[in-house]
Parts: sequence; C-alpha cells; structure tokens
Amino acid sequence: MLHSNNTADQPHPRTTAIAVAAMGVVYGDIGTSPLYTMKEVFNGHHPVPVTPDNLLGILSLVFWAMTITVSLKYVMFITRADNRGEGGIMALTALAMRTERASPRMLWLLSVLGIFGAALFYGDAVITPAMSVLSAVEGLEVATPMFKPYVVPITIGILVGIFLFQPRGTASVAALFGPVMLFWFGTLGVLGVWNILKHPDVLVAINPWYALHFFQENRGTAFLALGAVVLAITGGEALYADMGHFGRKPIKQAWLYYVFPCLYLNYLGQGALILVDPSTVTNPFFHMAPDELLYPMVALATAATVIASQAVISGAFSLTSQAMQLGYCPRIQIRFTSEREKGQIYIPNINWLLLIAVIVLVLGFRSSSNLASAYGIAVTLTMMIDTILAFVVVRALWNWNWLQAALFLIVFIVVDFAFFSANLVKVLDGGWFPLVLGLGVFTLLATWKHGRALLYERLQQDSMPLDAFLSSLSYGGPHRVDGTGIFMTTKPDGVPRAMLHNLLHNKVLHERVILLNVNMRDIPHIDDAERIQVEPLSQGFYRVILNYGFKDDPNVPLELERCGQLGMAPIDMMETSFFLGRETIVPNRVPAMTLWRQVLFMWMFRNADTATAYFKIPTNRVVELGTQIEL
Repeated sequence: MLHSNNTADQPHPRTTAIAVAAMGVVYGDIGTSPLYTMKEVFNGHHPVPVTPDNLLGILSLVFWAMTITVSLKYVMFITRADNRGEGGIMALTALAMRTERASPRMLWLLSVLGIFGAALFYGDAVITPAMSVLSAVEGLEVATPMFKPYVVPITIGILVGIFLFQPRGTASVAALFGPVMLFWFGTLGVLGVWNILKHPDVLVAINPWYALHFFQENRGTAFLALGAVVLAITGGEALYADMGHFGRKPIKQAWLYYVFPCLYLNYLGQGALILVDPSTVTNPFFHMAPDELLYPMVALATAATVIASQAVISGAFSLTSQAMQLGYCPRIQIRFTSEREKGQIYIPNINWLLLIAVIVLVLGFRSSSNLASAYGIAVTLTMMIDTILAFVVVRALWNWNWLQAALFLIVFIVVDFAFFSANLVKVLDGGWFPLVLGLGVFTLLATWKHGRALLYERLQQDSMPLDAFLSSLSYGGPHRVDGTGIFMTTKPDGVPRAMLHNLLHNKVLHERVILLNVNMRDIPHIDDAERIQVEPLSQGFYRVILNYGFKDDPNVPLELERCGQLGMAPIDMMETSFFLGRETIVPNRVPAMTLWRQVLFMWMFRNADTATAYFKIPTNRVVELGTQIEL
C-alpha cells in the first residue's frame, strides 16, 4: 500500500521510514493485544490463580509464544515463501499448488485448505475491531465506574465512524498511522519499564523453565490458560499478509528491533504491577498508567485500536479482491480510493456486512472478556493451515530433505495445535461465531468456484473449433461491416457463444474481429511486457490475450490501446463494439450440484457485477446477447 515489493530482500535507504510506516498497518492487531491478554489470563472465564510462580510462568509462555510463532515461524521462515514479493494465505496457497507430480486429490486438498484459511480471515476482520475498540473504551471504567453503562454505546459509535469513513479511503490519514503506532509502542515500552523497576524479578520470566514449571504444577489450568495466552500473538500472521506492501526487510526490522521488545516490556510491566498489587488484575494495562495520564492513555489506546481495525478491514477488502481475481468470488463493485496507490480499495458490500456483524458482536457479547471467548480459535486454525501449506512449499519448492521439512512441521505444528486445542473449549462460549462465519464464507467461495467450473464445461460443450470456423469463411460467409467487433471468450481456440448468436440473429461480422481472452494468473502482478499478446489470424481475425495477476486492476480499454504497438492497427473505441454473452442459468433435470448449492450459485450469479463494469468497458459500446444454460 505504501511501497512496492522490491524492497523485500535488498537494502534500501528508506528502510527505517518504511518500517515505521509498516507499524501502522502490519502490527496494529498484535500491538493492541496488551490491552486484554493479561486481563483475560487472570480474570477471564478460566482464570489462573494469581501467584508469583503462575505469573512468571504466564510471562514466560507469552515470550516464547511470540518468539516461536511470530519471530521464528513467520518472520524467519514463512516470509521467505513469497509469491513474487507478495504474502498472505492466498499467495501461499498458489505456491503450494505448484507442487510437481501432485495428484489432483492433493491439489484439491491444498486448495480447500487455502480457501478455508482465507474464509477464517473474515471472522478475524469482525472480531478484531469489536475486541480491540471495546477493550480500549473499557479503560474508562478504571477511571470511574460511572462510565460503565456508556462503554458499549461509545464503542458502537467509534466502530460506526470507522466503517462510515471507509468510502473516503485511508490515503489522507495513512501517513499518520505509522507515527501514531510508533508512539504507541514506545509508550508500551516506557510503561513497562516504569513498572518493572518496582519489581525487577519479573525479568527472569524469559527463562523457559518457568513455563515448563507452570505446566508441571498446574496441568489442566495451564492448558486452558493457553487459550488466553494466544491473544498475545493474534495478528502475528498479518506481517506475512502485508509483506507485499512494505517488503520483508522493513517488516523484519520493525518487529525484531522495536515492536517485539516494546510489547514484551509491557507484558513484564503488567506482571510486575500485579505482583505489587494483585487487585490490579482486573485491568492491569490501564492500572499501569499514573492516574493523571489515564484519560490520555484511553485516548491513545482508542487511536491504536482504530488503526488496528482499519488495517484488518482493508485486509478484508484486499482478500476479497484477490478471491475475485482467482475465481473464488463473484464480481462485486470495487472502488479505488487513491489516485496513486492502487492497493487502496473500498468494497461497499463487504464494508456494510462487516459493520452489521461487528455491531451484532458488540451487542451480543458486551465486554472484551466475553469477546475473548470468541477470539483466538479462527486465528490459531489459520496459523495451522499456514504451517501445513508452508511445509508443502519447503519440501516441494525449496527442495528441503524429509528430515528438515519434518522438523519444520513438527516444531511449529505442535505449538499451533496446542493453542488451537486450548481454544476449542471456547467453542460453546462464543468460539462458534468465527467458525460459523468462516464456514459460511468458505461455502460461498467453494460453491462459486465449483459452479463456475461446471458453467465453463457447459459452455465448452457447445463451442465450435475456431480453425474450422475460419476455414468455412474462406468459402463465403456473412456480410462484413466496417469497424471492429470484440468478442470476449474464455476459450481462445473456440468460437465465442456470443459470436454464434450474433451471426444467428444479425447475420453480419465486423471487418476486424478480435477474440479477447482475459487470463487471471496465480501470481500477484504481471509485468507490462507480458500483459498483452496479439496473434493475427486469417479472415481479419485477431486473438488477443490479456494477462493479469490477482492483485492487478483489470482495465480492458486501456490495454487494447497498446495493440497498435504490437502489429495491429490502432483501435478506435467509437468504431468498436464489444459483444458479451449474458448467460441465464436454469435448473437441469439431473443437476450437477446439490439443490441447495445450485440455488446458492444461481443467486450469486444473478447478483454478480457485470463484466462491463469489472473490466471498465464503456457501456455505450457493449452489446449483450443472452442465452440459457442448464446446470
């Protein structure tokens, strides 16, 4: 969003500046975790008794969770698995599916894992704003109990404001995100040090023995505590998802040299405070601040949670756009909110659906402690999926031997599974929400992908070979008229259905006919040199193939203007007509999908945005020819 991905692995004079900018996007989620993690451990649904040994054990678990999962797994390993500089679960899935000699069943399984992991992100996109803003506003209760009845209304007001602001885009305020989060993390570190000085013994918690001793002494309680400890690493996967915006090196430097130390100092400070005064366990984060700074801290925490919410909402927009490009989601309206940064987008439908879900969540759970029961299960499941897909990548694409790959898998999958299984006890307490939401989104994505594949098969069954059609024109054909006719097709070597209908009804062909195929690739971006391919055919026909990556913005008229540089006469849009097929799906007597999925696909198909709008084709140059297809 703020910088191209060419900074991923090479030194850059602006690396520090980019690292600061990355803090406003990449680390907003994990950066607000100190607001609620320790409170949930000692004051949540499965509270850990407040004793010095338990406190040191929890602090040790937090340190090693961030070290193993965030520092080692994501920063050191998974960020190396970039798809031409881009990260995220969709990019990782695309890499894993390039495995040579993989069976169709294995490719299908990898695809399902990737889609389900992406679907779970929407659960995170709903819970993160609700959880983080609610926990920040709850700081007012620490100042005075009189604010308690107003926490939920104030939270909803802030959240509504965040979503209402989305159509304006973040370009105007994005420059503030990095400095604000820089100050936020600095404040976390300073507060931590201030309280550590009161009880410096907490520094020994870095020793992993305290975590092991905690498990030896508590067992069941310690296992349940993992469900709260995991809150300290929620958002850690975002540094991989946002890698394409900033590059691997700035993200790595920001985490290792600033974000991680400041976060852990704050956790240590909260631990020291609880040792000095166990009553502060009700909300240790806000009790860390001096009384005269409490209201400024609430304001700063609210600003940090707004930034964290903005980052995850933008991530949902970006993921939806990628899913559309890769064929997992129907075309829906996308607006670009920045003239310079094409990665800054706004999707109205997703925005309002997220807002409704977030408000329902806040009204249903009403406190960050209750929401903590729903938080974590989707994130830990996504982390497990990341580990499995990364294992496939290191084994198949990086050519690691079985021993290396197995060690990679065992170390990280054991940690991921421990956190995930600890969160399973939350299912009945609210953890069902992100799972149900994720399953719902997964059903939509999988149904659309399967339905489109079946539709493509039906279209190919009635397709006529292009070579045979061109040969028939040499013996005489329909009347040719002036101008250019462009027929969009999914099969470059077949005659488009729209052309056959045009010949059937109008009995004419244009003097120049372009068969246009738009090919969406499983890589983020396509270079301009590889974007367009022009192949002259006989009888005034041309085959034009446009290639786009899953993060590119398709613009057909803009690309067609370049055809004049590739051996074809320039295209005059005022003398050009675009012919598009407009399919209407009707049920088949022997349906290829179950009835409910068929109904769902037909509903999605009817409500999908038109190809005209999606590919930015001038509406006054489009002719749509309808046809019915049984599915």
